[in-house]
Amino acid sequence: MSQQKIKIELLAPAKDYETGVAAINHGADAVYIGALQFGARQAAGNSIADITRLVEYAHLFGVKVYVTLNTILEDADIPAVEQLVIELHAIGVDALIVQDMALLQMNLPPIPLHASTQMDNRDAAKVRFLAKAGIPRVVLARELSLEQIKNIHQEVPETELEVFVHGALCVSYSGQCYASQYCFGRSANKGECAQFCRLPFSLTDANGQIIIKNKHLLSLKDMNRSDHLEQLLDSGVTSLKIEGRLKDISYVKNITSYYRALLDRVMERRSEYTRASYGETTPQFKPSPEKSFNRGFTDYMLCGDKTAMTSFDTPKSKGEYMGRVRFAARSFFTMTGQKEFSNGDGACFIGTDGVLHGFRINKVEGGRIFPASMPPLFPEAEIYRNYDIEFERQMSRPDIPRCIRIKILFSECEQGFKLSATTENGVEANVVADFAKDLAKKPQRENIITQLSKWGNTPFKSMAVDVNMSAEWFLPSSLLADMRRRLCSALLENIKLSYKRDAVVINKTNHDYVSHALDYKGNVSNMLSHAFYKQHGVQSLEPAYEHDTRSGVPVMFCKHCIKYSMGWCSKNGEKIPYAEPLFLLSADGRRFRLSFDCKKCEMSVIAE
Repeated sequence: MSQQKIKIELLAPAKDYETGVAAINHGADAVYIGALQFGARQAAGNSIADITRLVEYAHLFGVKVYVTLNTILEDADIPAVEQLVIELHAIGVDALIVQDMALLQMNLPPIPLHASTQMDNRDAAKVRFLAKAGIPRVVLARELSLEQIKNIHQEVPETELEVFVHGALCVSYSGQCYASQYCFGRSANKGECAQFCRLPFSLTDANGQIIIKNKHLLSLKDMNRSDHLEQLLDSGVTSLKIEGRLKDISYVKNITSYYRALLDRVMERRSEYTRASYGETTPQFKPSPEKSFNRGFTDYMLCGDKTAMTSFDTPKSKGEYMGRVRFAARSFFTMTGQKEFSNGDGACFIGTDGVLHGFRINKVEGGRIFPASMPPLFPEAEIYRNYDIEFERQMSRPDIPRCIRIKILFSECEQGFKLSATTENGVEANVVADFAKDLAKKPQRENIITQLSKWGNTPFKSMAVDVNMSAEWFLPSSLLADMRRRLCSALLENIKLSYKRDAVVINKTNHDYVSHALDYKGNVSNMLSHAFYKQHGVQSLEPAYEHDTRSGVPVMFCKHCIKYSMGWCSKNGEKIPYAEPLFLLSADGRRFRLSFDCKKCEMSVIAE
């Protein structure tokens, strides 16, 4: 008996319809997109009409579309959310990515709910609770290691696990960051994050001594787990997610293509894994993640290593490392390294002042690089290219649309002639032409194959045309073209009919939650969510931080540890040479106390 294959999904972000189509054309098996409200990226909302268009295109290739409704909700939001879900189900959306437990209390159509990473999903107990509540997929916390992911899968094997593999990192556990709300009245749990973690801070000790001045001490590099895809699959992950619903279309094309190629290579070696969608994709460029927005890369503790994951100097994109400055003159400089700049490239470096400096390349001549305006370069400065003009030209070329490979059979039948096709995923269609069988004066086979291979501006690509006739019957090109057009329509209709969505009806449950008490970190902001937790054994419930914004409590919970980054980790036997507690001072004068739980290897940021 053959082993059932495990479907692996590459999940890409879609800021809008055009970006979603680009993701599909570059190899995504699923895309996630925001509606006009209730998504965790307010600036990435889309109309029902645009989501409908995306669903129709995606489903041609078996690609799923998920809509993000991953904010916490107010009581006044409930009717609008229920109506939105009804509309999204009606247009064919495959699942919703949610945060608020209120959705499990609503009267919804049978649409699957995926537990957003905003739910703070970091152990098997939480995943098991969600599974019992009717949630088929859980998006795990980014902070988990391979071993932790594997253990969750082994304990809750029936639940689909989704993990992030690429993109920007929140320094706090997702859903557990309240700094933006505290400082600016903008809730990260409502899609209004003000990027507090990308701001500069000074680090001081208990005596007020400045240890570090004006550095981005909470800013992390970007995630890149491309070296660990096979290990992730073997740990039980079935959906690999690219972050970036605010990223531009070239970013989505580049990163999706990059991971598509890597996954395909894994699947060539490992026959137990297979793609979750179908269709041939052909990028017009060589994918390279370094050429898209990035702050440098980290696998973010996937293998247990916490070193080299911070970006203290700048929260901006540095791009692709090019080499070091060898010599700097008044109007040009030379470099070490094998990579070459082009006229019009953008470049940057960290200056002696600790600040990121950017400049444009005006001319490259004989190893000399002439900036448009000479920056304060110095020997051995590390130079990065954050805009590759030639790469961007390649990215701007029209995409090659995704196509479905088909096999075609042309044959005769009682009425005349029959044209049949089978797609690569097994969908069949056929059309018949009532046409007299007259012998031809010359061979017809070559013209039949030529005409039936012309699929032009359709989603189909002919892989083989088989001709089965008992004689050389005369077949005009116009007849063959008409049969091909009708076959195309029949195939499209049959593909649409063959697409089956998963259906999940959420029944009310009353099994115990993982805790009998929830403080503000439970993010309970409406009566339905409150009732949900009460039904599941929670006896003590605090309101969400958005309803009780206050100082004196942690506003961030981080695996990133400033003491570790500075070489003062007590678990490693290192000592801090300053008086504790330590504080972060923001540019506007706010002070935040740092608390360290060395047993859990976590740092909290407490609003003073």
